[in-house]
Amino acid sequence: MATWQGAMDHRGFHQGSFNSFQSSSSDEDLMDIPGTAMDFSMRDDVPPLDGEIEESRSYNGGGIGSSNRMMDFLEEPIPGVGTYDDFNTIDWVREKSRDRDRHREITNKSKESTWALIHSVSDAFSGWLLMLLIGLLSGSLAGLIDISAHWMTDLKEGICTLGIWFNHEHCCWNSNHVTFENRDKCPEWNSWSQLIISTNEGAFAYIVNYFMYVLWALLFAFLAVSLVKVFAPYACGSGIPEIKTILSGFIIRGYLGKWTLMIKTITLVLAVSSGLSLGKEGPLVHVACCCGNILCHCFNKYRKNEAKRREVLSAAAAAGVSVAFGAPIGGVLFSLEEVSYYFPLKTLWRSFFAALVAAFTLRSINPFGNSRLVLFYVEFHTPWHLFELVPFILLGIFGGLWGALFIRTNIAWCRKRKTTQLGKYPVVEVLVVTAITAILAFPNEYTRVSTSELISELFNDCGLLDSSKLCDYENRFNTSKAGELPDRPAGVGVYSAMWQLALTLILKIVITIFTFGMKIPSGLFIPSMAVGAIAGRLLGVGMEQLAYYHHDWAIFNSWCSQGADCITPGLYAMVGAAACLGGVTRMTVSLVVIMFELTGGLEYIVPLMAAAMTSKWVADALGREGIYDAHIRLNGYPFLEAKEEFAHKTLAMDVMKPRRNDPLLTVLTQDSMTVEDVETIISETTYSGFPVVVSRESQRLVGFVLRRDLIISIENARKKQDGVVSTSVIYFTEHSPPVPPYTPPTLKLRNILDLSPFTVTDLTPMEIVVDIFRKLGLRQCLVTHNGRLLGIITKKDVLKHIAQMANQDPDSILFN
Repeated sequence: MATWQGAMDHRGFHQGSFNSFQSSSSDEDLMDIPGTAMDFSMRDDVPPLDGEIEESRSYNGGGIGSSNRMMDFLEEPIPGVGTYDDFNTIDWVREKSRDRDRHREITNKSKESTWALIHSVSDAFSGWLLMLLIGLLSGSLAGLIDISAHWMTDLKEGICTLGIWFNHEHCCWNSNHVTFENRDKCPEWNSWSQLIISTNEGAFAYIVNYFMYVLWALLFAFLAVSLVKVFAPYACGSGIPEIKTILSGFIIRGYLGKWTLMIKTITLVLAVSSGLSLGKEGPLVHVACCCGNILCHCFNKYRKNEAKRREVLSAAAAAGVSVAFGAPIGGVLFSLEEVSYYFPLKTLWRSFFAALVAAFTLRSINPFGNSRLVLFYVEFHTPWHLFELVPFILLGIFGGLWGALFIRTNIAWCRKRKTTQLGKYPVVEVLVVTAITAILAFPNEYTRVSTSELISELFNDCGLLDSSKLCDYENRFNTSKAGELPDRPAGVGVYSAMWQLALTLILKIVITIFTFGMKIPSGLFIPSMAVGAIAGRLLGVGMEQLAYYHHDWAIFNSWCSQGADCITPGLYAMVGAAACLGGVTRMTVSLVVIMFELTGGLEYIVPLMAAAMTSKWVADALGREGIYDAHIRLNGYPFLEAKEEFAHKTLAMDVMKPRRNDPLLTVLTQDSMTVEDVETIISETTYSGFPVVVSRESQRLVGFVLRRDLIISIENARKKQDGVVSTSVIYFTEHSPPVPPYTPPTLKLRNILDLSPFTVTDLTPMEIVVDIFRKLGLRQCLVTHNGRLLGIITKKDVLKHIAQMANQDPDSILFN
């Protein structure tokens, strides 16, 4: 038990505690992870305190001379009671119970009047309306990001004289002087060397274009990192590790606020346009979740309930993936498999609806100008053969090895960034990586283009009209009798492209390690897919030439006859992309569905499944964590992974606090403590809540009360009633004994007491305790022995124990 000090100045307590809850600041008050002080002020992405509630009712009794002075001022809600501090875990059980009570009250009132019935119907429909708004806003922002990024990427190479707002492709579409063979060359599109020195030929023109390419890349990267650093530190990175943590019940105020949404949308365009090895797909999940969180403010049902809000965020994550890949079904499965912590059937339906609306909105905008939802939509027409499963599995092995290598090296680099002076200079780091990337990328045409365009070209199945070097086959203009493409011996262009792609592969593998995790928006989906697509295309072309020159081999002669088109290199690129993305993220079902929706080829599901599973097996053999789980552990987020099993034979008494030699557990008694006593305990401890017992002698459990609710309730009582002083007795009981005359009024705080805290015995196996925390989303669990309170186990205690059992640093939990 904490030692009790003498009387304390309650005004000082007021200044140091309650004011922090009442301060009404905005999203500027953020925590710069890591290393800055945590700010517990309220923000606009948290349910605002019920400011519309008028002054609470007058309390019974007046001054010190009154006789009957029991004050139950919580018959009407007090602003702030029932909400949570920043960087705390929500109480899922309490939030669900509150929502059931709210729904029960609305249902009962609906039978009383027509207006109440209309209110009940609108409450039931509000969830679907919210999903509609999330889909519309997410799709619109995704379309804006796609169009802007495409234009700004082309700006590094030149501008359009028809209008500076046209990108290269649209500029030549509007030209009357372009042919199909030279559709990417038109007089209306001028490179920077044409504008500056009036020529596009010669070494000096090349140097001018080179210089302008690097200059624009540095400018875009500088603007991105500066905006993030100054206005919204939470806008950096992918956002998916933090989204997973938030969906598990953790609160990070400001992470899904309006400033984060605004800055992330702008800087995502700048980061992608800079040419860095990153993608916009992961950050689009963060953008969609920001949209969902902000729109929740329009509906009291979600604004005032943290558990219901997380159901909305799960659906918003599905909408984010839907607009990122143009894969609505894959988005729903991604939210279910990779992101969400609690995913009831109702959330599944609403996620599907939100993903549908988002995809429809993006399709209506048509940002890519190809009537498709994605830039690299392809269709393959050649069937695959059973023997090709061997190279597909080889690609799966490569994807697993690349995934494990990337996770280890990237985490090591990010840890070095956090623990050395490097982390103090995010702008310099971004500019250096951007400069190196741009300087190495410009000479190679496959690294100069955006990563999405590179993947599109690698997925492409060469036809008669393709002008890419990857389609430079010697006799590709000669068709067979059936009108199909014959065997295609590689030409000079193909061999040249292979060398360039090999160099591109090395650059992408190395530079992505240092790019992911910098203080700019950076997704990992597209860079991972690019690595796999390059490896797959290289293997596919190799298999194609092997089949052409050795079609009489036993492995080919049964299904690949001379003059037939047997191998599809683009299919190998697609399988390789799925394998590498699966190796990094450990996605399986959702990954296969996303790739299927990208290509529209149902018959290629088996190769995709084989590569995805092989990739996961290989990567899991080298390390159990995916990239998002690894970053969650690196940042010390209190995330309890539902997929892992706890196999150690420990008991609740081994984990609970206090331990044997520790001070006694700090508790409150139900009817013998004064306001001063409680304020002293609050000021001397940092616990988020306190068990309430009958007496210190019996230690028989009555309930559990949250620290925040105590502070707000006592402060509210001091403001509303002059008679409340430090010597006023606090009661957590239903009834209180008569109060002698001329004594201070008493406070009745039973309404803020959780009368049904979850308890386990001291001999309960930790395997069961961990399962309880996972499935019920508990914040804490009380430990008893024969009905007497022994200790408490918090979610953080569980996480530290798991880390300790895995020979990891237990103190790394919670924002290290």
